[in-house]
Amino acid sequence: MSLRTATALIDRQALANNFNVVKALAPTANILAVLKANAYGHGLELIAKTLIEQNSQADAFGVARLDEALALRSTGVVKPIVLLEGFFDAKDISKLAEHNLQTIVHNHEQLEAITDDNLSLAEPLKVWLKIDTGMHRLGINPEDFDIFYQKLSQSKNVHADLILMSHMACADEKNNQATTQQIAIFEKLTANYQEQKSMANSAGCFAWPESHYQWLRPGLMLYGVSPMISTQDSANEIGIEPVMTLQSSLIALRKIPAGEAVGYGGAWVSDKETIIGVIAIGYGDGYPRHAGNGTPVLINGRKVPLVGRVAMDMITVDLGINAQENIGDIATLWGKGLPVEEIAEHADTIPYELLCNITRRVQVDVL
Repeated sequence: MSLRTATALIDRQALANNFNVVKALAPTANILAVLKANAYGHGLELIAKTLIEQNSQADAFGVARLDEALALRSTGVVKPIVLLEGFFDAKDISKLAEHNLQTIVHNHEQLEAITDDNLSLAEPLKVWLKIDTGMHRLGINPEDFDIFYQKLSQSKNVHADLILMSHMACADEKNNQATTQQIAIFEKLTANYQEQKSMANSAGCFAWPESHYQWLRPGLMLYGVSPMISTQDSANEIGIEPVMTLQSSLIALRKIPAGEAVGYGGAWVSDKETIIGVIAIGYGDGYPRHAGNGTPVLINGRKVPLVGRVAMDMITVDLGINAQENIGDIATLWGKGLPVEEIAEHADTIPYELLCNITRRVQVDVL
């Protein structure tokens, strides 16, 4: 007997398709492919390598932390890499220069550290200046823009070609005026500057063409998940395909009479005689602990409901009394045929969290 344990199938052709969809939205724009958080759970090095091998024309990669950037460099990636949160310690600036990394500057501390006249770098650093236009998370206040711009422009440590950027808070809602206001603030502030600009995340790429500028920063959309709140803008409607399909195997079948409880705490009780299937996956693999009764699982082309509590290594599903399933049959938890957005809704979370929570013990198979 050979059963599949929790396995993430990574579809490289789907990734290529999704990249091409993004590119078609703004054919002349540069693309910074966001690979932070282990490429949204898909594998940092794997996704970077795939994009490079496919000649995807990704112009740069974006990560959140220095260790992510260094991991890419250690595997031979030579494309530009941008630290999307900037550097956390002034002592790391020399590492940025050594490994040809680009950094965002979003606060006074970073500004002072990178423009320090006592800093000696072999080459000046490429800097993206982040402006807070309404997210109120990272970024300089608009009224401080001129101070930052002048100091960065005049520093020997900073490359002459600054990139000006901001980040949108509500771009996943097509009719939210907050996005219109953010774009207006950014446009007014930067209109008379020749520097390249960047504002569009995945939702901006799809729904806000006025935010495209010279650099797009797609993340979730690259992985085949809709960045929009509206169900009308599903991944299928957008034309993107899931890169990850999470699967495992049925490892047990049990017939139970009506009135019997299943799983920890007896949290679910069957109202009829039925067959329960046990699948080898749980929160120890990253499947959401709070997925509720009724969360769909795809087996043999049909959706069956999750019943009982999610355990560390197993979940249980109600196959029905006429079930034809066998031990060893493959269960899809999300991906092809079962959008991760649907699972996120049942688990009261977002697709980002589900994808990023995939744990190290999940096997990865590359298609």
